[in-house]
Amino acid sequence: MMYIILAFISGCLVILSMIINAHLAKKIGIFQGTFVNYTVGLSFIFLIVLFRHSAVNISLNALLRLPFWIYLGGFIGVIVVAASNKIIPRIPTIYSTLLVFIGQLFAAILIDYFTGHAISKGKIAGGLLICAGLLYNFYVDKKHLDVAQQTF
Repeated sequence: MMYIILAFISGCLVILSMIINAHLAKKIGIFQGTFVNYTVGLSFIFLIVLFRHSAVNISLNALLRLPFWIYLGGFIGVIVVAASNKIIPRIPTIYSTLLVFIGQLFAAILIDYFTGHAISKGKIAGGLLICAGLLYNFYVDKKHLDVAQQTF
């Protein structure tokens, strides 16, 4: 149960982080905001490592033995933050949240497929239902927006 709660909190923090970073990027620029995001994150993790040095016990030799693709997480993270800094101010938060979720869901299905894990029809159907709901919601919102604009 604790992991479910932590996953929920993590999901909330991801969206909150995206919104905060987007506001920062609006004020100082997309890549500058991304840089500040990662600089603050680096400073924070540096303090954690400094005060809990036993929490991180990695030798340079061990780091050099890791495959190169392991380091792509940081690179992809920068792309994600920069992209969300660009997207969040331009579309409603609910749409960006749902689109990120849909992307995560289908990426997870593909990763499970290529790594030999079972893929249930329910996961695919659920993803398609979320896509259909998003499209329907977009259509309804657009219709309401068109009606509101016609009355002015």
